Amino acid sequence: MASQLIPVAALLIGSALLLIAGGIHGLLLPIRGAIEGFSTTELGLIGTGWAVGFVLGCIVVPRIVRRVGHVRAYGVMASIAGVVILLNLLIISPWAWIGLRAFSGFCFAGAQMIVESWLNERATRENRGTIFSVYQMVNFAASTAGQLLLATAPAEGFFFFVLGAIFYSLAILPSALSTAQTPRPLKTTKIDLRSLFRNSPVSAVGCFLIGLVNGAFGTLGAVYGQKIGLPTAVIAFFMSAAVLGGAITQVPLGKLSDKIDRRLVLIGVAAAAIVMSLAIAFVSPTQPTVIIVMIALFGGMIYPMYGLAVAHANDYAAPDDFVKVASGLLLMSGFGTMIGPIIGALAMTHLGPAGLFTFFSVIHVVLIGYTAFRMSRRPAPRDVPRDAFQSMPPLKNATPETIALDPRAEDGKPAQTVAPATAPLPAPATTPTI
Repeated sequence: MASQLIPVAALLIGSALLLIAGGIHGLLLPIRGAIEGFSTTELGLIGTGWAVGFVLGCIVVPRIVRRVGHVRAYGVMASIAGVVILLNLLIISPWAWIGLRAFSGFCFAGAQMIVESWLNERATRENRGTIFSVYQMVNFAASTAGQLLLATAPAEGFFFFVLGAIFYSLAILPSALSTAQTPRPLKTTKIDLRSLFRNSPVSAVGCFLIGLVNGAFGTLGAVYGQKIGLPTAVIAFFMSAAVLGGAITQVPLGKLSDKIDRRLVLIGVAAAAIVMSLAIAFVSPTQPTVIIVMIALFGGMIYPMYGLAVAHANDYAAPDDFVKVASGLLLMSGFGTMIGPIIGALAMTHLGPAGLFTFFSVIHVVLIGYTAFRMSRRPAPRDVPRDAFQSMPPLKNATPETIALDPRAEDGKPAQTVAPATAPLPAPATTPTI
């Protein structure tokens, strides 16, 4: 394995440093914003700003890369992200933070896409699965480490803003000093939303609903922790526990979905998420160990849903349509991620902290109802070879380039990369076009 990873070590290190900075930045803002007296709605809009910037980054950055190249574009993205987190320190205003968060989402998406397209070019059919798995593990560990750093000191003051800026700056060095050949320019893949719905209505609607929940929890989970009186250190563990729970349950739930109708698994997971949401909403535990365990179980339910939805859509798609379908579902979840923090914030404003998990339970009820309705209209695919479930990164960190790096994208390579009658190109770098 070492021989396969050495050629991409600089890219993996750069991605890890970027994710550490992103973990600090993403958790620091809601905690510090609440300390500064921002309203719950304003904190929700900060999350919406991130989602808007992230989706725009996925669309616009390929054009920037084509103009100036991967190394320069990556340096610009990481540098601006470092400037943004320092501006968050200098301009403590909710409306400034909403705009700045959009910039950081744009830059983060761009930097991630560039790293992933570079990894995609270096990957071969033989080592693609290894590189994809290691890349996911590195990103998970780095993002979690960034969040847990907030447990080491109070969120007041300038320390974590500066620390985040340092990691953003360090993230530039591995790619800037790498001697690896830069990849071809990023390509674009147009997304046909009508075809996406025809292929799998459950996956299309489901990814939007999943985005609502994941976007709201990623932004407002820390705010919920503060409002029930948890200290910053516990909130850091609280948010990391949710992601860890999702990482643990993805594989067993995915293997189960390989054996039965994936929609049944999705319904079961959504039902379990309702139980956990209502338990948290009505019990409102404040004992650190109890709330961390409950949130880990909640995360174990919500985070595998996106991978289940993608796998279900892929069961009905043509083998060479994986990249197009998965990119479309990513866009649907992006729309949900934009809206979710706003609705979640309104629920907390009118119902108190427990309103956030009440909102989650309602969304999962809708997901179960729609999925059950579609099951009555369309049978599960039978006698059709189905791809094995592949774990997916948290939606907040997933870009179209993540999909292109996925080993399943190999099946769609010839249809997505139209190289004029010459040798086949590596799996394409793709981005959605609205």
